[in-house]
Amino acid sequence: MHSTLSLQLPPSTLLQVTLEQFQALAAANPDLRLERTATGELIVNPPAGSESGKRNFSLTTQLGIWVEAHPELGEGFDSSTGFILPNGAIRSPDASWVSRPRWEALTPDMRRGFAPLCPDFVVELRSPTDSLSLLREKMGEYLENGARLGWLIDPQNRRVEIYRPGQEIEVLPEPTELSGGDVLPGFVLRLDRIWG
Repeated sequence: MHSTLSLQLPPSTLLQVTLEQFQALAAANPDLRLERTATGELIVNPPAGSESGKRNFSLTTQLGIWVEAHPELGEGFDSSTGFILPNGAIRSPDASWVSRPRWEALTPDMRRGFAPLCPDFVVELRSPTDSLSLLREKMGEYLENGARLGWLIDPQNRRVEIYRPGQEIEVLPEPTELSGGDVLPGFVLRLDRIWG
């Protein structure tokens, strides 16, 4: 039986944790969405609101259908999956995908825990409480650590920022769909359920 524990920190206090401490915290609190920055700062993400959850469900479902149709290309992951990035951060994109060769290069133990890699494709879906500047920093971190394509979807402003290594950020106002291009060949995300 688990009892509820509330953690209160003084304003502007940062809680630093080692990789081992983070893994122990995550194992002891599987219902919490935890992340760790490259400098060891612990981030506790609140549960998604109903609208954000509905949007993320549509996003994950659409990506999942494509992954199931093309299993030879790679593996897809939902928002509860943590990855240890090369810089030491542990991040959980709202949806992500790893190419088959990179996934197969991991040992079974690496796959069971937080996979030590940055996904090839990442999506962050902005919720009403998310800071746009912090999400942009996170997208930059993904690129710096090996992501080949990233989408920052902002339903509040009905726009998408597309991140690719070595390229300027592409901003699309009110797109109806997004293409996975050469990273996710044939994948098209329809945005009607994301905007609605």
